[in-house]
Amino acid sequence: MGRGVALGGGGLGVIILAAIVCLLGGDPRQLLEGNMPQDIQPPAATNSANQPADENKQFVSVVMASTEDAWRQILPQQARRSYSEPKLVLYNGQVSSACGYASAAMGPFYCPGDQKLYLDFDFFNELKRDFKAPGDFAQAYVIAHEVGHHVQNLLGTMARVQNQGQNNQLSVALELQADCYAGIWANYAQKKGIVEMGDPEEALKAASAVGDDMIQRRTQGYVVPDSFTHGSAAQRQKAFAIGMKFGSMQQCEVFR
Repeated sequence: MGRGVALGGGGLGVIILAAIVCLLGGDPRQLLEGNMPQDIQPPAATNSANQPADENKQFVSVVMASTEDAWRQILPQQARRSYSEPKLVLYNGQVSSACGYASAAMGPFYCPGDQKLYLDFDFFNELKRDFKAPGDFAQAYVIAHEVGHHVQNLLGTMARVQNQGQNNQLSVALELQADCYAGIWANYAQKKGIVEMGDPEEALKAASAVGDDMIQRRTQGYVVPDSFTHGSAAQRQKAFAIGMKFGSMQQCEVFR
């Protein structure tokens, strides 16, 4: 816990556990903890989504740059603190972070211990194929959500939640706030002309597809609300939509 727990991880290779944490949020400590060496260098990213690796890198670079521009402006105005950018690590197969050792089954995740966002491009294929959420903006939503966790880390929200220990309600609140922060980025991107008409619908579809109820229904055939760790489809869609509509961090406050 001193190094922080990775957030936002997702995967399809560990069946039920991976389904619970697949894409955004959850409690991936079981996949991250271990005594693996910490000096492993991340390999180069692979091709995904039927695009050359350089095109994927360019796309991610544009999205990351837009989140930096957005939060450099929003955070001082709305939270009275400066924004420091997270670092992006592109990896293939496996990677070592300050939160521990992770495989590509984790999907994209944010580690507060080193303030880095970890991304394997193969996840974009899974987003399209397994979650039925294609489109550039669906991919951008995933990145913006992880950046939302970085904002929570800068504000101390993440540490306060983690200090409460295992608590599904707080975990859901943390993930929904990150969804709302992703919506704030979408609001900024729309105003700057970065988002094309119709693109937000791709993100809303992605947010719905990774709701706990949708994942549980698909993987085990029934829903257990008490086990939710990152919110239902309706909750995730609503959180993103609120952020996108108002562009206000105050509207994303869920820890009162």
